Amino acid sequence: MSAVFFREMEIPEPDINLQIGSGTHGAMTGAMLMQLERVMMEQKPDAVLVYGDTNSTLAGALAASKLHIPVVHVEAGLRSFMMAMPEEQNRIIADRLSTVLFCPTKTAIGNLTHKGIPFAQPVLPNADEKAVLLSGDVMLDASLYYRQKQKAMLLNSSFAHLIERPFYLATLHRAENTDDPARLAAIVKALNKFDTLPAVLPLHPRTRKIISQEGLEFAAHIHIIDPVGYFDMLTLEDRCQFVVTDSGGVQKEAYFFGKPCITLRDSTEWVELVQHGWNMLVGANTEKILAALQSMPRYGESVQLYGDGHASEFIVKTLLNIFSEEG
Repeated sequence: MSAVFFREMEIPEPDINLQIGSGTHGAMTGAMLMQLERVMMEQKPDAVLVYGDTNSTLAGALAASKLHIPVVHVEAGLRSFMMAMPEEQNRIIADRLSTVLFCPTKTAIGNLTHKGIPFAQPVLPNADEKAVLLSGDVMLDASLYYRQKQKAMLLNSSFAHLIERPFYLATLHRAENTDDPARLAAIVKALNKFDTLPAVLPLHPRTRKIISQEGLEFAAHIHIIDPVGYFDMLTLEDRCQFVVTDSGGVQKEAYFFGKPCITLRDSTEWVELVQHGWNMLVGANTEKILAALQSMPRYGESVQLYGDGHASEFIVKTLLNIFSEEG
């Protein structure tokens, strides 16, 4: 999948590929930690930038911190307040190890302040006296940039006929839903019951396999398609009436396109979307999901929540200023 994104988004191929595939959290993190430490010792970077809350974020932050290399965390300060989530553990540790923390929202800054990491911009930050900055969200930058390219592209013929008429977009992949038979069955039941509007559901082979193993089936109005690339996803988000998802990123992308969102989770890091009416948290409760579906589309307030689309420029300029000072 990564090769598709590099090609479609015109991103240069990485100079180094660690060639680490899937596995358990411990195996993947350990393998990345060992490889990244070797690379950092060879390359001797001025800083290591990590993004988000993945296992690679954790491994990069740990490897750099142990080698006394400043860690820069982009998308810092997010919290779901569910420590059982691996992503929550990763983002908390990354924030604690970081020297420079770029927060996408004021809520994220507040989360850090509450945990003893104050909003501050020291001239020469370090791991104990951190620089915490409000940057806006780089995902908004990407959405604004790439949607112009997306509009000039041909529709994917595999699903073009499905979006000629009104539909809603659904995604379902999060382990807390797919690995829990009761939650998965409740979600499938709710989507099957709501037949007022057809759905387009790009489904990963892993999720498809679990659904089959559990003896579940989607109704005919739920159109299952193969996983799609970034531009196809933008097209689906642009054309749909609303979104139903358990993804973190898709919640924001729905908002970027002005589309209401129903989130199949018990909590979200993007609390602003809930507070301003763009997002409804329904968990895996069949009745709550149905009630939310029947209320759609329900639009939120017209507010600017994630910056002005220039977060990337701000981050680059800030890092150049900080590390030129140190040099």
